[in-house]
Amino acid sequence: MADSPTPTTGKPRNAQIRLHLLGGFRLTHDGSPVVVPRGLQRVIALIGLRPATTRTHLAGLLWPENTEERALSSLRTALWRLRQDPYCPLTTSADTVRLDPAVQVDVDRLVDVAARVRDGQTPTDAADSLAAGRHDLLPGWYDDWVSTDRERLRQLRLHMLEQVAGHHLRAGRHGEALDAALEAMAAEPLRETPHRLIVRIHLAEGNAFEAVHAYYVYRDLLLRELRLEPSPAMSALLDETLEPIRRASQAASGPCRHPAIRPTHRGG
Repeated sequence: MADSPTPTTGKPRNAQIRLHLLGGFRLTHDGSPVVVPRGLQRVIALIGLRPATTRTHLAGLLWPENTEERALSSLRTALWRLRQDPYCPLTTSADTVRLDPAVQVDVDRLVDVAARVRDGQTPTDAADSLAAGRHDLLPGWYDDWVSTDRERLRQLRLHMLEQVAGHHLRAGRHGEALDAALEAMAAEPLRETPHRLIVRIHLAEGNAFEAVHAYYVYRDLLLRELRLEPSPAMSALLDETLEPIRRASQAASGPCRHPAIRPTHRGG
């Protein structure tokens, strides 16, 4: 590995080391990109996602088609190559490998924000929390362990955004609540929860038209893509709003004119 475009000459003290895995692999030292061969990228990325994992487990995930002995041999070779570079971001012990504590990983930031939101804390930097995890984990990588962690982080972010929207809604901060709900909707357009939040936010603001419009936009999308209707829970949100409209519509159309049905009595 080496800084681009000039080769490394020694690891500076207090260097800012960042590992980016969301949106693609990128390793930087003090803002300068470091060139890492693809095979070694896989090793660094997996260790960044699975800290303090045993060597045997790492080898099995990285080379699942090989025997355990051969996979461990491949791992030893990869770690040896990484240790030759002065910017190597790894530390090793008898049976585990982890990133150097100085390395900042973007995935850790997403996990940290999600944990604080789950504990009931509203992030002080709204824009920062909404942007956390906006990009997929290692797009274009098809390893099984990448696919598993990609979906885990996607779900983690969706729940975080919905919780942020819920926190703001309960506090009466409707604009911030709507921002978070719209961010979740953009991440997964067919997911009902953010659409339901958007309807609730509009209703809380007294914007009946916006609430009804948001409901029918989602209903049309769901029918078009999946031939499904919104859940009864979402439809029930608008019952109170739509009932006066239904009554007014029925009154405007006039009474139904059906022929009278008279019971027939037969004398005995």
